[in-house]
Amino acid sequence: MGTTNVLGLAMAFAQAAAVFAQGAGEAKANVTPRSAASRLVVMPASDLKWADLDPTGAPGVKIADLWGDHSKGAYRAFFKLPAGFAVPLHTHTYDIKVVIVSGTYVQGPEGKPEFRLGPGSYFMQPGGNYRHTTSCDTASDCVFFAESNGKFDLKLVDAGKTPPR
Repeated sequence: MGTTNVLGLAMAFAQAAAVFAQGAGEAKANVTPRSAASRLVVMPASDLKWADLDPTGAPGVKIADLWGDHSKGAYRAFFKLPAGFAVPLHTHTYDIKVVIVSGTYVQGPEGKPEFRLGPGSYFMQPGGNYRHTTSCDTASDCVFFAESNGKFDLKLVDAGKTPPR
């Protein structure tokens, strides 16, 4: 499947995730077709604005915010990890909901077997004291959609270790 098709599929997942995230009871009772059309957002894959997540601490990792700003608060974004990229044991402050778009994403919860997820897979990563490693299989880059109610952060468990490569 080509990158454009994969990102199109990811956009469909992202839109579904946004709808589910709104929660029950939040729908407006008297929404007219005109007001619905005025809220339409369309973002072709070619319009995504990829930026470096952290060139020093996470070289090669890219992010494309779709809604919100990952550095300030709640966000929905695509992340891209280079093939073979790995982060040592760490935590995040906020829960992160993730849908894998391409590649094989690998996570190792502390004290438990790692899990490997391919395209179309979903997981909810708890914030707080959930300690884990994160990596991307060496076969290809990993792209995933993520959403969180708080800003993105990554706290290394042993901050004295070498940054991820």
